[in-house]
Amino acid sequence: MRLRSQALAALFLCATALPAMAQECGGDFEAWKQGVAAEAKAAGVGAVGLDALEDARIDERALARDRAQGVFTQTFVQFSNRMISAYRLKQGAANMKKYADVFARADQQFGVQAPVITAFWALETDFGAVQGDFHTLSALMTLSHDCRRPQLFRQQLVPLLELIDRGVLPADVTGAWAGEIGQTQILPSDYLARGVDGDGDGKIDLRNSAPDVIMTTGNKVLSRGWKRDEPWIQEVRVPDEMPWDQTGRTNKMPLTQWAQWGVTNPDGSPLIDKGLKAGLALPMGRKGPAFLTYENFDVYLEWNQSFTYALTAANLAARLAGAPPLDPRNPEPGLENEQMKALQTKLEARGYDVGTVDGILGTNTREAIRKEQMRLGLPVDGWPTPELLGKL
Repeated sequence: MRLRSQALAALFLCATALPAMAQECGGDFEAWKQGVAAEAKAAGVGAVGLDALEDARIDERALARDRAQGVFTQTFVQFSNRMISAYRLKQGAANMKKYADVFARADQQFGVQAPVITAFWALETDFGAVQGDFHTLSALMTLSHDCRRPQLFRQQLVPLLELIDRGVLPADVTGAWAGEIGQTQILPSDYLARGVDGDGDGKIDLRNSAPDVIMTTGNKVLSRGWKRDEPWIQEVRVPDEMPWDQTGRTNKMPLTQWAQWGVTNPDGSPLIDKGLKAGLALPMGRKGPAFLTYENFDVYLEWNQSFTYALTAANLAARLAGAPPLDPRNPEPGLENEQMKALQTKLEARGYDVGTVDGILGTNTREAIRKEQMRLGLPVDGWPTPELLGKL
């Protein structure tokens, strides 16, 4: 996806660790590259892969993209309205029909429903139309050599070289700026470990074969902890008053408890308890859209740690499965980018770890906001408002 690489951490959580490595990052690039070559050779990479490594160069564009993540300053409603387009809904439905037999196999083998796979396929590359034009090996080498966060990228180098060495990928393969490849932007380690030959031609081609893409994506989703035949999100309506400090994705409770506190289906009908627990996510506070988030929703955050992206992907999957458009309701005004940075600076001064002061409402910032809301006697919904900023 053109945007997907902008929140990376979850993409790498399940990557296979490499053997003891040479110098992790920095220093003379050519000398550092020789350390990578020795590491790859020790892992069994042959001449084809090592020759490809020789041609890798620093890619300044990849460095620039790694430092530019402004898209996630958008609110959930802004982002989801932009990403859940009429085209993606129509084309997604058409693809689910066209490849119905492949999706049925993916569901049977991995327990991952067609709308879930299709939503990632849509968001990542518009069904293969925009797969990225970065030289994958050079991009990964650049980001591994850069000392900003090399641990996220270095572990992808040997798997990529193995794929090239085996002839699965060409040496000049291109993809997203952070090393993802193919129509659902799969990392080299997942390509190597989770790749499935969906069309039976003896190859795993995630750039050109839709059946390979569908089956491999299902396998990847399963590997992150997907539970067969269970829901992922459910839009709900919340009351004007309830114990807001009990909300949040990770605070999972029986639906009977949420119902007792006044949470209902969007049309006001009572929730149906099927024995599962869910958290209550309020991406734009207690007056904005509201979702019950089941255990399967956590898999979306394994795919991409941005809560805004994950909730959008989950909502698109729900739409493809037949859910109506979400109700944005009437959230309280949030903060502009510079105000968010000011809030993060104040939170940091109070001892909270908000990560980078970047104006992005990430997980750490949300949690810090909730704690300050509780301290100040405000409704604890994790939504930054001018009132909160003023009280700090």
